[in-house]
Amino acid sequence: MHEQYHPRGLLEQAVAGEQAGFDGIACSDHFQPWWEPGHSGQAWIWLGAAAQATEHVPVGPAVTVALKRYHPALVAQGFATLEAMYPGRVFVGLGSGESLNESPFGLDWPPRDFQLAALEEACGLIRRLWDGERVDHDGRFFKTKRAYLHTRPDRPPPLYVSAFHPGAAKVAGRYGDGLWTMADPDSGPKLIEMYREAAREAGRSPGTIVLEAGFSWAPDDADALAAARVWKGAVPDEFYTDDWFDPQAMYERGEEEVSDEDFKQRSIISADPDEHVARIKELEQLGGGDDVVVKLSNQSGPNALEAIRIYGERVLPKLRD
Repeated sequence: MHEQYHPRGLLEQAVAGEQAGFDGIACSDHFQPWWEPGHSGQAWIWLGAAAQATEHVPVGPAVTVALKRYHPALVAQGFATLEAMYPGRVFVGLGSGESLNESPFGLDWPPRDFQLAALEEACGLIRRLWDGERVDHDGRFFKTKRAYLHTRPDRPPPLYVSAFHPGAAKVAGRYGDGLWTMADPDSGPKLIEMYREAAREAGRSPGTIVLEAGFSWAPDDADALAAARVWKGAVPDEFYTDDWFDPQAMYERGEEEVSDEDFKQRSIISADPDEHVARIKELEQLGGGDDVVVKLSNQSGPNALEAIRIYGERVLPKLRD
């Protein structure tokens, strides 16, 4: 995740992750981190480097946003280009965003209904451009004049729509090749069912379910928790809906609202690889089907590369059994 690691360190993790046997490489896409001090490398540039540094794993953003700082046509062009360069190795996670990405540009942060409507319009516009249309579009949120992608891949990359709320889950059903959501046993099953129902209502077959969870490994439990605690700054729901964009204020709010015990329930934090295996298997059951992928965010801090090695030797083999 770009917030916790320098881009060069993330590139080392990508190479190590492929060698360890992970099935894909994803990175966050934020203009600022959730806390101070942190990192904030530009995701799209890094993904090109990651695709070049690895050999076969798919790469993509987790997730990018087409709202104000990124126009949907630019998103469509960027990931069509990446897929054209690395055929069959690109996916796109697309969400409704957070204020920490938009407000630093002097852009107003919109209310939730605006975010969802803009997400739906963006999905439709991206699809049309990927399909090879020359698009004149005069929408509520976005405009194009004879926009056309002159370089397109043989097939568009899969589009996974991020949803933490029912409205976004329905957008995912109508436009996405899959749903991207948090691995939350309380909200996850309901959002997944809403996504699948919306897909069927739109005459589409439901696709892959991507369940995201953070993990932290260290030689002892206390160090594993200490490495990941900064991620409390990304937990409060209001950071995804309201106009929060100051990293230090967000971190302090997360520390106030989220106890260590609650945080450990939300993530996989342990020195015991078998506990990681057990928790991931539990998460796989949330989707209720064979089309479930668990996306793991490495929050192990200084132990990041060693955590990847441990996963390759003692976690991933047991998940494939």
